[in-house]
Amino acid sequence: MQAQLVFYADNELLEGPIFDYDNGLLYFVSIFDGLVYCYDPATRVILNVKLDSPVSNIYLKDRKKVVVASKDGFYLVDFNTLEVTFSFQIEIEEDMRFNDGIEDANGRLLIGTMGYPEVLPNRGKVFSFYKGKYKTIIENTTISNGLAFSKDNTLLYFIDTPSKKVARYSYDLVNGDIKFEEYVIEFKEKGSPDGMCMDSHGNLWIAEWGGACVSRWNPSSGKKLQVLELPCPNVTSCTFDNKGGMYVTTAKSDNPNNNLCGGLFYFDNKNFQ
Repeated sequence: MQAQLVFYADNELLEGPIFDYDNGLLYFVSIFDGLVYCYDPATRVILNVKLDSPVSNIYLKDRKKVVVASKDGFYLVDFNTLEVTFSFQIEIEEDMRFNDGIEDANGRLLIGTMGYPEVLPNRGKVFSFYKGKYKTIIENTTISNGLAFSKDNTLLYFIDTPSKKVARYSYDLVNGDIKFEEYVIEFKEKGSPDGMCMDSHGNLWIAEWGGACVSRWNPSSGKKLQVLELPCPNVTSCTFDNKGGMYVTTAKSDNPNNNLCGGLFYFDNKNFQ
């Protein structure tokens, strides 16, 4: 089955797709443009709001209301009114920016960092923000990327892209503490793991930067189970919708003939049965 192109606006780096199951809406970002998008699949209407610095991750709050991580802080974006309001800040160095993140089942916001405008080895961290306070839970990362929780919220999977591995941590939902257990997946081919999500069977779907695909992995065995190819080498992240399909974000490549790269794609549910 081929991926369907849903949206293309010549963006350099689309990222951070997240689906609001209660309201049937998809959100994603264009990092370097500072753009936050809200897409309604039922009407095919796309709204966008522009922030003043690179954006990376979205947390759902209410109907058409999200919190967005930007280099300058975290902002509440209201797509009902297209208004933007400052929410809170996690202090990071000037040569760093936020990247992928996730919300746990208790409303704790997790988010990683990476060097900006240049990648800085081992300078990244993963923070946890809860009730106005934040703490560091992972250190010495380079490009903090995909985060996913097990269905019972006792395990956290995490990708530091240059390691080409997926790490597993035990996770305490009460206090937000984590403990490294082991690396459960290793990428040995040209693709490097970027963003990821978990399916209903507990398998991880991982976007492959440089691999032109999303791949499905069993985190217990470390085995690759399935590959869905895309017409773009740099695949950045993925999320399931309320119909069992998957939205996938991509980035530009060095090949000028790859004229769909930087678009948003969709695989319908026939790919996952």
